[in-house]
Amino acid sequence: MAMDAFQASGYHSTSTHEVMRLAGVTSGALHHHFPTKKSLGLAVIQDGVARAIERTWIQPLVSARTATAGILTVFDQVAESIEANGKVLGCPLNNLSLELAAAPDADFRIALHAVFEHWHSAIEEKLRADQADGYLERIDPNSLAVLVIGTYSGAMTMAKASQTSAPLRACAQQFKQLFDSHAGSPRLP
Repeated sequence: MAMDAFQASGYHSTSTHEVMRLAGVTSGALHHHFPTKKSLGLAVIQDGVARAIERTWIQPLVSARTATAGILTVFDQVAESIEANGKVLGCPLNNLSLELAAAPDADFRIALHAVFEHWHSAIEEKLRADQADGYLERIDPNSLAVLVIGTYSGAMTMAKASQTSAPLRACAQQFKQLFDSHAGSPRLP
């Protein structure tokens, strides 16, 4: 409930009273588990947002035959979800990063960075595995992982501003062209 509220209204604009109302819990129950709004916010990042990235990005990427297929699948699935819902709230990690990463308290920035690092590592590892199999040999997996995350985050921000999936579709098409131009050929056993 808190993640949905933060996603829709932002961390600072969402009161703990609103979270209690949405969750149907008392003040005592909420504060037993989350003594402060900050502790609730950190839990949302470390648990909810991290799980959303795992579900939306990392699982499809890891289960795909190649990193290329996984990356393009994610862009396509998110675009399809936007088209089906008719509304774009944006990426929860991106939304909270824009709101909280520059806060005077570094705990939010550290928690957000950890989620980005896990996401980055998953993409980089899949790209390195592909290189070992002869795919995308002329790219730097670290830099390409940064490009993928940066492109997705920017495309989601643009999708939120335009309330369309068009930015994701355009970025996916450009990634497909990039991947095709660097594909290489797989090594045979």
